[in-house]
Amino acid sequence: VQLQASGGGLVQPGGSLRLSCAASATFFSLAGVGWYRQAPGKQRELVASITSGGTTNYAGSVKGRFTISRDNAKKTVFLQMNSLKPEDTAVYYCWLSNFGTTTWGQGTLVTVSS
Repeated sequence: VQLQASGGGLVQPGGSLRLSCAASATFFSLAGVGWYRQAPGKQRELVASITSGGTTNYAGSVKGRFTISRDNAKKTVFLQMNSLKPEDTAVYYCWLSNFGTTTWGQGTLVTVSS
């Protein structure tokens, strides 16, 4: 399984970005997928996840601003990030968990700054 994340970049506070993560997994539709992030000097934290059944979970700090979704036909998970804040600055990693195994993507940098 390989994961390719994209969509990061520099955005001003209050702006939006949409991250994508394309997977090569054969059974993508059966997998749990999501996003973690790691800010400089901080531990990696779970941002959002979505189960095979479509149940979503969000970190309290992003609830109401971020939306996770998936397109099983395209084997892709998305993270729509709105009302971005400087504290959202981090490397964002997508992950996929299936059959007891977790695979990580390479990370995409999101910088929120004026």
